[in-house]
Amino acid sequence: MFASEEIMSFKSYQNRANLFVKEYLLADSLIPYISVISGMLACKMVYELTQLIGSNYFKIYSSFSKFQRIEWNNRAISTVHAIFITTVSLYMVFCSNLFSDYQSTELITERSSSLSTFALGVSVGYFIADLGTILWFFPSLGGYEYVIHHLFSLVAVAYSMLSGEGQLYTFMVLISETTTPGINLRWYLDVAGMKKSKAYLINGVVIFISWLVARILLFIYMFYHVYLHFDKVEQMHTFGRILVIVVPLVLSVMNLVWFAKIIKGLRKTLAKRQ
Repeated sequence: MFASEEIMSFKSYQNRANLFVKEYLLADSLIPYISVISGMLACKMVYELTQLIGSNYFKIYSSFSKFQRIEWNNRAISTVHAIFITTVSLYMVFCSNLFSDYQSTELITERSSSLSTFALGVSVGYFIADLGTILWFFPSLGGYEYVIHHLFSLVAVAYSMLSGEGQLYTFMVLISETTTPGINLRWYLDVAGMKKSKAYLINGVVIFISWLVARILLFIYMFYHVYLHFDKVEQMHTFGRILVIVVPLVLSVMNLVWFAKIIKGLRKTLAKRQ
């Protein structure tokens, strides 16, 4: 009898908890705010966890300067975010029916879902946290190019999250985050004194290929997609149209500049091995 009452009490509590999550935490109007806060809290959690693991399992961590430790932790955050948002973006763009031309009569530039909005909100939380860290320790963690990149990304992703407009193109651009883990791994190999290792060389080749695909070719595909659906883009709000065209253009220029540096660095590395 007592066990039966306990089970019923637990089920009643479970139903109330599910109702709370469904009607409050996952309510469409609250998803943007819950997701942004979740993204910022996740950044804090990864930072603390990385610091704990680094100090206990990596001897080199204790020899770092204050700013090197901060950058070590910060790069772990950007790596986790990159894996998360790249996975979601690839699913949304290439696997989900949300943006399929044949699944909905709704304008492709106005489609969104709870999942897509939540994912963008997590990304907004990351960009806020990372931009704040960069500015706080400026210019130790990155110069003006990083500030410009994060500002453009933050504004574009936040607008898409809040308005629901242009989410397809936002996810296309966010796929470019797939290059971040490789860039961060290169920094880790560098500070570990492994610049002459085979892993460092392989890393450089992987960065070159991933950058070419995710930040050059994919952007060309995105601009072509915008061209094909420009009649839909024209129906967006003015600010949304500006973001869909201007932000990718600015990021494309920055990607080309960084790509030139990657090619130069890879050539230098290969020359040393000959």
